[in-house]
Amino acid sequence: MIVFNLSCSADHRFEGWFASGEEFDAQRGRGLLSCPMCGSSEVSKQLSAPRLNLHAQAHAQAQAQAVERPSAHAGHAARASAGGGPVPAAPQPVAVLSGQQQEMLRELVRQVVESTEDVGPQFAEEARRIHYKEAEARAIRGVATREEAEALVEEGIEVAQLPVTIVDKSRLN
Repeated sequence: MIVFNLSCSADHRFEGWFASGEEFDAQRGRGLLSCPMCGSSEVSKQLSAPRLNLHAQAHAQAQAQAVERPSAHAGHAARASAGGGPVPAAPQPVAVLSGQQQEMLRELVRQVVESTEDVGPQFAEEARRIHYKEAEARAIRGVATREEAEALVEEGIEVAQLPVTIVDKSRLN
C-alpha cells in the first residue's frame, strides 16, 4: 500500500491509500476518486515530504533499549516514558466519509482480512522471516508498535498501516 497526499480543485487536503501509483492513476482516470469534503472529482497528488533516515544509529540504540525494557502494547503504538509507564500515542488522522466511501473502505478491509493471514503480535518477526526467505512468502497482517514498523521500513520491508482496527470476533467473550 502507498499513501498519497491529495487535494481537490477547492484545495481541500486529504490522503488516499492505493495499491500502487498506477492504481491511483487508474482510479482517477475512471472517475472513482472524489474529495471527502466537497465531492469534487478533480483530485490530484500533492508533494509529500520524503522520509529521510538521518538518525539510524539513534534508532538502533532505541531499539536495543526497547528489547531490554518491554513497552506497553494494546494493538497500537505506545512509548515508554522515563518513569516506565506508557505514554499515549499521538492522535491519529480521521476523516468524515460519504456512505459510498464508507462502503468502499469496508470492502477494502474485508478483502484484506480474507486475503491475509493474521499473525497477531508476531507481525514484525514474521515479516522479517518472509523478507529474508526464512518462511513461506504470503500476505500477513498483525499488530506492531510504531517503532517496530519503522524498523521494518528501514530494513527495506514494505508495511502498511490499516486504516481501521480489525477485531477477531472469535477472541471476544
